[in-house]
Amino acid sequence: MTLALAYSRARTGVYAPEVRVEIYLAGGLPRFNIVGLPEAAVRESRDRVRAAIQCSKLEFPNRIITANLAPADLPKDGGRFDLAIALGILAANGEVSVEALAKYECLGELALTGELREVDGVLPAALAAAKAGRALIVPIANGDEVALASDVEAYLARSLLEVVAHINGVHSLPLAMPKIINNEPIHYLDLADVRGQLQARRALEIAAAGAHHLLFIGPPGCGKTLLASRLPGLLPEASEEEALESAAIASVSGRGLDIARWRLRNFRSPHHTASAVALVGGGAEPRPGEISLAHNGVLFLDELAEWDRRALEVLREPLESGVVTISRAARQSEFPARFQLVAAMNPCPCGWSGDPSGRCRCSLEAIQRYRSRLSGPLMDRIDLQLSVPRLAPHEMRSDAPRGEATELVRTRVKAAREIQQQRCGKTNARLSQSETEKYCYLATKDQNLLERAMEALQLSARATHRILRVSRTIADLAASENITTQHLSEAIGYRQLDRGTC
Repeated sequence: MTLALAYSRARTGVYAPEVRVEIYLAGGLPRFNIVGLPEAAVRESRDRVRAAIQCSKLEFPNRIITANLAPADLPKDGGRFDLAIALGILAANGEVSVEALAKYECLGELALTGELREVDGVLPAALAAAKAGRALIVPIANGDEVALASDVEAYLARSLLEVVAHINGVHSLPLAMPKIINNEPIHYLDLADVRGQLQARRALEIAAAGAHHLLFIGPPGCGKTLLASRLPGLLPEASEEEALESAAIASVSGRGLDIARWRLRNFRSPHHTASAVALVGGGAEPRPGEISLAHNGVLFLDELAEWDRRALEVLREPLESGVVTISRAARQSEFPARFQLVAAMNPCPCGWSGDPSGRCRCSLEAIQRYRSRLSGPLMDRIDLQLSVPRLAPHEMRSDAPRGEATELVRTRVKAAREIQQQRCGKTNARLSQSETEKYCYLATKDQNLLERAMEALQLSARATHRILRVSRTIADLAASENITTQHLSEAIGYRQLDRGTC
């Protein structure tokens, strides 16, 4: 046999397109060529594969070897194709069954000794292999990650020799088994630790119930960061599909995947000096940024007005579409970015504008310049904007009444989300324009109220639709079938930055 075929998977964003590794042996002076748009690390696999085969006491053919990685227009990088190339050469040389090899997809970097080293992006490859109906062979170091994909038949190997023995039916490789994770209850930061701030706590509950974006505006030390850190505990547990999506992003991020926390919703809080690339992702080999790492979770941006404006503007499209696309000359990578934004900022440069103490000495022009760092289109996309006042001294007493605990609030949030799922299969924040008109119907008097608010606050159509969606969430929390004047008035009240009251 002079021609053989092996299957592997490339990495493009969070997707794993199929790569057919075609091996052809021809007569002539020995040489080894790899074609099919390989990058430097792939071209270097020639030396790794040759040494691994020879150190494994297998025969390396002294012929012209051509390895074609198809499709030819898909860039290939990294050492993930080493195992498939080696098996293809052995199959073309008659040392591995060609028919048996066709049942598997292979991922793994080869050491010179023939041992297998772990690679990244294994989880997306496992999900794709399951859809293709083939088994997967990966290094044993990737076992915990590949086991998350319950639908794939995944085998774990330590060396090239073990893989050859398995494919030839001499010895069976162990199957990847899900890691037993401690099932102790997860302890989130408790909302009861937040003193006072009843309106902010209410806004946090509404944001959690409808997956709305939220902005806290208030003086230093009033509890903005404390409130934002309590949001993950209010959210329902991620479904298996959502958890797999988030785990796949972590798998290709190059930062590793924490198996013990893969079902938890992510909470990302980058520093305000982070660049636009750090937020959306990028690089010569595109990697996900903070907004993708927060997929199905929470992205917290503290000191919002201190962020570089160019960095904030890149959030506008992902806030609407839930996807970020990174384009390069040779490739285009797409990463999911369906996150919930929570932000916090001071009302002015000194932080005390509007405080009853009157300690603010900022001029009106300085305050306007400070707030103008946030563009109107970005503010339009934030559903809830409210002022968080400084705590009164008596609210800091150790014997002061405490607010509701996280568990109690989460129960109401979960009930509201179940209503939304039964009604339209998604959270209110994700309703389209037509769905908003259908499910957020207003009575005539309430429609007149909304129109007066639009005129008084100079609201855009986008901001108006977001008010309607927030109204729908408030009604769901109250288990009300229809949006009432009370629900609509409360939703309008959360556009405080538009009203200039902060």
